[in-house]
Amino acid sequence: MKILQVVQSLGKGGAERLVLEISQALRKYHPEVQNKIVALERKNEYVELSQGLDIVYCNSKVNLSIFGHSNIDVAEFDNIVKEYCPDVIHSHTYKSELVSREHLFPNVRYFTHAHNNMPEFRNFTVGTFFNKAKLTKFWEKCRIVAKYKRCNNKFIAISGDTERFYKRALPKTLVKNIYTLPNAIDYHKFYCERNLDCSGPLNLIMVAHMSDNKNQIFLIDVLKNLRSRGNDAILTLVGDWRNNGNKIMSVAERYGLLPYLKMPGLVEDVERMYSINNIYVHSSLSEALGLTIIEAMASGLPVVTLDGRGNRDLIVQGKNGYMVYEQDAEQFADRILEIWNDKQKYNQMSAFAQEFARQFDIKPYVDSLLDFYQGSNS
Repeated sequence: MKILQVVQSLGKGGAERLVLEISQALRKYHPEVQNKIVALERKNEYVELSQGLDIVYCNSKVNLSIFGHSNIDVAEFDNIVKEYCPDVIHSHTYKSELVSREHLFPNVRYFTHAHNNMPEFRNFTVGTFFNKAKLTKFWEKCRIVAKYKRCNNKFIAISGDTERFYKRALPKTLVKNIYTLPNAIDYHKFYCERNLDCSGPLNLIMVAHMSDNKNQIFLIDVLKNLRSRGNDAILTLVGDWRNNGNKIMSVAERYGLLPYLKMPGLVEDVERMYSINNIYVHSSLSEALGLTIIEAMASGLPVVTLDGRGNRDLIVQGKNGYMVYEQDAEQFADRILEIWNDKQKYNQMSAFAQEFARQFDIKPYVDSLLDFYQGSNS
């Protein structure tokens, strides 16, 4: 079998990382399978994880305009497909959808990886007609859905919430092609022995790019609440902080919390960051699944998270952590302290979290993925 994975870039992100994890697992566990990655932008922030993989960069683009001139140039991508002759084209981001479906090739099975509830796939409403951007997106959707029908496109949803979104967004003829397969991690890479030591500070960590949706500013309020109660709490925010980082630091400075906030930026050894912290906190307002939550649990971290909808599949309330349904810093802090102040509960949650995360290991994941590829011949 020959697989072509298509992604916009290899910049830091859950979809990009999964492409590389899938590719490394195929290389390790299924050497008989040929796998190539096509990135539409020459950007790689996963240098270590991409070692040994067949990666090509492709300057193809599809920029559509309903009112003006569309810019479509997929010649380079088409040449890669003709030369490689894949059995499967598996696309992972919206722009890669547009490029990889512009010209459909016979005898190729097409798969869309639904990493989130893409706004481009939202259904038409009255407001769509009066908003140029929304109208263009809806026109793009109609255009690509027609191509999906022609190639009998299959869809991989990463959570129950994402599956429900695509069942609403796609026509009934395609709904039967939706398959739910939660994202995966290299479990053994993140696993570490853990036993709570309450003598040190309470170390909290979140790993995500910094944006309004990821909502890290809320965690500054949580940190303020914890410290106002006399807890020696420290918050580490790992991720690209070029967008919202300064805003987060400004709020922390206003509260006098800068000494207790760490922002190391992008890191290669994120598994080490999990291992030196005590509890994983997650503040996203919406989340398709929450890959970093799984990573944190694999390392033995109990989780306290806001309800991002997609991450409902990951929290067994009171077993591997807590989901807080209101954006209430005091309630969120209460849940953290409930875990931190009870060593027995912490250790039980830690053990349960690691066992829960085991089901998301990359090896059984790629086995299921290959079964899906091979079972989708019609």
